[in-house]
This record gives sequence, structure tokens and C-alpha cells, in this order.
Amino acid sequence: MFITLEGPEGSGKTSQLPPLVEFLRGKGYTVFPTREPGGTSIGEQIRTVLHSLKNAEMNPRTETLLYQAARAQFVEQVVRPRLAAGEIVLSDRYADSTIAYQGYGHQQDLEQVRALVKYATGGQVPDLTLLLDVDVEIGLERGAQRRARGGEWNRLDAYQLEFHQRVRAGYLAMVKQEPERWVVVDAGKKWDEVQSQLRTNILKRLIGI
Repeated sequence: MFITLEGPEGSGKTSQLPPLVEFLRGKGYTVFPTREPGGTSIGEQIRTVLHSLKNAEMNPRTETLLYQAARAQFVEQVVRPRLAAGEIVLSDRYADSTIAYQGYGHQQDLEQVRALVKYATGGQVPDLTLLLDVDVEIGLERGAQRRARGGEWNRLDAYQLEFHQRVRAGYLAMVKQEPERWVVVDAGKKWDEVQSQLRTNILKRLIGI
């Protein structure tokens, strides 16, 4: 099964993923944790370019294409081989991030962006996507706190409030378009409550409840 965690900035995906992996392994599942952009040597190099604050002049179309380049490598080198081996692939972000950020956030033509995503992924769609939804202001404040503690602060984090509001709205629009694939988790709650909701919803899908 291919499972992805999505969400706006400060939703807590990255901190939730490792204990989620350990929980599923404890249940006997073979889980491969990964992230986007990245997950491969080529993808990590592209990630560095995409996230560098030195590249503030990057055009949205350039940004979109770079994400797809990293994603194409990710699908072929990581996702498909791991799924073929019977593993659960659990990824921090995937193609929906491009629709939300480069599509809705940058207000680019959604059909063109979706076509690029389909080409890059070869049509590989997650079996389950969990949206960690949080109010934009709360998420950005969490991001500022993370930066103060020495955490990552990248080029996309630095975008204006309105951009992040469009991203969140984009995610919620996608949930309505594919309700059978998405599960919304309130990421504004306490960390352990969010983790519990993630575990519950993934187990439901795995055992077919």
C-alpha cells in the first residue's frame, strides 16, 4: 500500500511519521518511510536547489518542473519497486503537494499542472492520503518556532500568508474531489491525539474496515 501524508506548513507531518512507522512495524508490517522531494540521491540534490533561500528568483514554472523531475525518479526508483516487493511505502508528501502549492498556491493552470504530475508519476496514485489540516496562522507560527530551534526554513516557508491560505484551500478542494482516497486529520490538536488518529485511519484501511 502506498500511503502519503500531506498538509500545509507547520502541520506536523515530519514529526508524526517516524513513530507512525514504528507503530506499523510493531503490528508486523514492512514499512518503508520516505519523503518528497527527495527519497533518492537525485531527488535530494533537486530538493536542495528547490528549498534554498538563495533561489528566491525561481519562477513558478521552473519550480513545478523541478518537482516533477525529482518525482519521476522517486516513483521509478523507490515507490514501484517497494510496492512490488509487498511493502508499505509511507511518504512525507507526494504529488498532491504540487497541485496544492504550485497549482493553487501559485495560481497556475491546474489542468496543465495535473498533466505534468501524471507524466512524472506515470499515473501512480496513493492508496490513502492523510491530510494534516491546520489553520494557516497556527502552522506558520509553528514554522517560526521550528526555525528558532534551528530547524529547516526553506524558500516555500518564506512565501506570504495569502499563498499559504491558497495552499490550504487547495488541499480541502482536493479532499472534496476524491473523498474515497483522502482522510482529514485535525492537526491543530495535541501531538499524541493527531498520532492516534493517523494510526487509527491507516489501520482501518489496511485491514479493510
